[in-house]
Amino acid sequence: MNKTTTFDQAQTDMRKGYTNGSVGIIVSGVVWLISAIICYQFSAKQAVWSLLIGGMFIHPISMLVSKVLGLKDAHTKGNPLANLAMEGTVFMLMCMPIALGLSLQHTQWFFQGMLLIIGGRYLTFASIYGTKLYWILGGILGFAAYLLFFLQVASFGSLLTGSLIEISFGIFMFFSFRKEN
Repeated sequence: MNKTTTFDQAQTDMRKGYTNGSVGIIVSGVVWLISAIICYQFSAKQAVWSLLIGGMFIHPISMLVSKVLGLKDAHTKGNPLANLAMEGTVFMLMCMPIALGLSLQHTQWFFQGMLLIIGGRYLTFASIYGTKLYWILGGILGFAAYLLFFLQVASFGSLLTGSLIEISFGIFMFFSFRKEN
């Protein structure tokens, strides 16, 4: 992209490059689901590590899934919104020690904290992709985190909630993209 690229063009490029971000949301939801299974079968502490480690592979797995499905898996070189996406990722990573600290008090707080952190990151996706649905996704994840905390829901319930929200939203975003394109 060049210096005369408009904001709308950059957003369109990001939407088309990453299928509205839908594949990444679905992969993230699957990571939450795998962590829920690990929590159920083993322990919440192991689920913390599975979510952290699985989270590191969301982007590469999303790119692989996109390639397998024959979808575009990248933005145009020089898209100025790529920087915002990277900055949001770095901010999210900087917040994770807070969630880990919460887990030392109550393990389930880690997952509720992560729902808040990830929900906040999705809010920036509204600008990156030009899709206001990300405000709804971020808001739902944030509200869910508060509700789960207030109701003192165990780790497994928080993990399933995160998974259900992300997979459902990701599927909706995918079909919305397909309908528009």
